[in-house]
Amino acid sequence: MDQRVEKFTESISFDHRLYQQDIQGSIAHSEMLAGEGILTESEFRQIKDALLEIKEEIECDRFEFDFAFEDIHMHIESALIDRLGDVGRKLHTGRSRNDQVSTDFRLWVRDAVDRILDKIVGLQKAFVGRCDPDSDVILPAYTHMQRAQPVLAPHYWLAYCEKLQRDHQRLEDARRRVNSSTLGTAAVAGTTMSIDRTRTANSLGFESVMANSLDASSDRDFVLETAFCLTAISVHLSTWAEEWIIWSTSEFNFLDLPQEFCTGSSIMPQKINPDILELIRGKSARVIGNLQSLIVLTKSLPLAYNRDLQEDKPRLFDSFDTVEACLELAIPLVEKTKLNRSEIEASLERGFLDATTLMEYLIKKGIPQRNAHHAVGALVRGAMNTGKSLSELSLESFQQIQPEIDESVYESLGVENAIKSYQSYGSSAPHQVAHQIESWKTRLF
Repeated sequence: MDQRVEKFTESISFDHRLYQQDIQGSIAHSEMLAGEGILTESEFRQIKDALLEIKEEIECDRFEFDFAFEDIHMHIESALIDRLGDVGRKLHTGRSRNDQVSTDFRLWVRDAVDRILDKIVGLQKAFVGRCDPDSDVILPAYTHMQRAQPVLAPHYWLAYCEKLQRDHQRLEDARRRVNSSTLGTAAVAGTTMSIDRTRTANSLGFESVMANSLDASSDRDFVLETAFCLTAISVHLSTWAEEWIIWSTSEFNFLDLPQEFCTGSSIMPQKINPDILELIRGKSARVIGNLQSLIVLTKSLPLAYNRDLQEDKPRLFDSFDTVEACLELAIPLVEKTKLNRSEIEASLERGFLDATTLMEYLIKKGIPQRNAHHAVGALVRGAMNTGKSLSELSLESFQQIQPEIDESVYESLGVENAIKSYQSYGSSAPHQVAHQIESWKTRLF
């Protein structure tokens, strides 16, 4: 083969990461072949022992990789044949590199999914761990980046727990489809050898066996699905990072980021830059891009296997690596960041956060919602013109706009009264938030 072709077609530079899974699958396959009488017990033991030796050599950096052998599967098989001769040549009976690589990749993805699931839980624990210390802090919630209504700080933290829980559920669901064995479907149509695919599936911890050899050979749905799940996680992390970047500015000054997770400026000595959060936000672009690449890669491939599918691994490897690294840093950032309580409290009455509560007070007085909405709009405009908050307006000012208002209106005004007024399930009412905190503690700890 032309050396330029060897360099162009090699995948060992990235699929060497599959060595553990390749050896794991080969041991299960050879054990099944022995069980079916295709290998002798002696041949199986020789193959297993030699494969474990090769695994140890790779882990100890004593194994030599060579582009001439193209991929990890050929490297391991070649090394096996060097040790065992014809016995090593028997290992590939009843399988193809097509089903072998799919099996290896599924095993790798399954392990990587489990690591991500653990780190999602770790980040949820970090958010829940903030809830009790921050239980008395009221924050402005925003819509359209404008102040909207007041919420308790734990309500914010649990919002991210909910998003991460959906991420967790999606990954768990995707894992079930990852966890289906393709081993033994061979190149495209199956094999004439008497093999037991269920046995190898059970040995490798797969929950099911793929039923159609054409589908098994061509399927990369599990790659697309896990790539989407990772993209959703990355988007949620980017949203959180963006919010905390804004909150850490002098203009907001809601929080102090731990300095060990920030950087300075090469020229401005006063700067404390949220570089880690910015990189978490920025790296989401890589994960999103990887998903798009994988979709385009698979969009027009005829059945069954095509060499294009070699290109799926770098993209998914990168997405897993990126999301895992982001989660690892997000956890201590959430744990160590401090809220600037005095700064938050000093500006809380800005933005008329209690306007919606006032409107609903009028609705409870029997005033139609649209009329109440209009009345409060007029009251807000009057308060803005006089530089006052709604709670600072006189009763006469209220009654000029809406005669039904009485002294009880002041029980609905101000951010603390607004918070206490919430009633609905899922709201930022103190009793609702307390219930949700306990629910999350029970779920996570």
